[in-house]
Amino acid sequence: MGIYLDHSATTYVDKKVLAKMTQCYSETFGNTSSQHSYGRDAEKGVGAARAQVADAIGASPGEIYFTSGGTESDNWAIKGVAKFARKGHIITTGIEHRAVLDTCKYLEAKGFSITYLPVDAFGAVRADDVEKALQDDTILISIMFANNEVGTINPMAQIGQIAKKHGVLFHTDAVQAVGHVPIDVSAIGIDLLSLSAHKFYGPKGVGALYIKNGTNIEKIIHGGSHEKGMRAGTLNSPGIVGLGAAISLATEVMDNEFVKEAALAKRLKDALLQLPKAKYNGHPDDRLPGNVNISFDGIEAEALMLHLDLEGIAVSTGSACSSGSTNPSYVLKEMGCTIEQARAAVRFTIGRCNTTKDIDTAAKKTKSIVEKLRALSPLFADKGEKNV
Repeated sequence: MGIYLDHSATTYVDKKVLAKMTQCYSETFGNTSSQHSYGRDAEKGVGAARAQVADAIGASPGEIYFTSGGTESDNWAIKGVAKFARKGHIITTGIEHRAVLDTCKYLEAKGFSITYLPVDAFGAVRADDVEKALQDDTILISIMFANNEVGTINPMAQIGQIAKKHGVLFHTDAVQAVGHVPIDVSAIGIDLLSLSAHKFYGPKGVGALYIKNGTNIEKIIHGGSHEKGMRAGTLNSPGIVGLGAAISLATEVMDNEFVKEAALAKRLKDALLQLPKAKYNGHPDDRLPGNVNISFDGIEAEALMLHLDLEGIAVSTGSACSSGSTNPSYVLKEMGCTIEQARAAVRFTIGRCNTTKDIDTAAKKTKSIVEKLRALSPLFADKGEKNV
């Protein structure tokens, strides 16, 4: 077996979650909209999952709407608010997931005004910048909870207070954060929250959007009365049950996993920063526990990733949704990294089943490959500078 260190891209389905889903496929397989016992049994499973998701984020079950994943949830949150308002101003950041950025670009072309806030060198937005960007016609603030590339966690409570103070809706793409760090939408002041099951050991193709009661939002998918008439389409009941089981399990083990993953991440970071001219990207403390993003000066991250893959070690060079692009990470560029540093950045993300042995092996292999690639590079010269 290889060593999987790309859990921010996706996770495997936990066996306990899979068992719950299998039962839905073979036994409680009815359409949740059907009025007979098969449909009622399927609806019970969906209702239980709705309560599990609500419990995990401090919401009520009636505020949870199931979707096909984070991308749909982001689209619905932003387009739905914009559609209701018909015009206005939206605040976001330059390091959001493409599901948010591309949606904002779409609305910009439709006449909405968008402010793309900068971030600091750690990849965090400044709460003061959010407040300064507010306009009389601002209808929405959409800022990710934690960045998918460098793991930096934004000052969510401060932003929530600002949004509430000015009466502006607050949406967060929490796809990377849910199931890994505690989230209470009521305490923070979040009105809309996007999440996806496959980031916390649930199935792909299913997610949810939290919509606070009373939020002015319109649906973007038509065709039926599902989800209280807000999102048409036959419910993916096995996937939804899997989402519920996965988020419940993740919440149960969160504290222990946080400590374990943070310790393994520190072990990996400390080992890799022994290499000269290696730069640690993201906030040193306010970040997701299992995220380690490092730029190795003098190499191309793509080459390192491919060499590690040949050794049976899976890592990434950034967001999985942007992996087809040859452009350097826009997230790292927004953080002030040079193009060379952005092209040299590799993301290691630790998960539930990783061990100390995995980390030590990955560190040893990575260091060896970086040294070999640098030896082949005419552009790299080790001048003994301290690591950044």
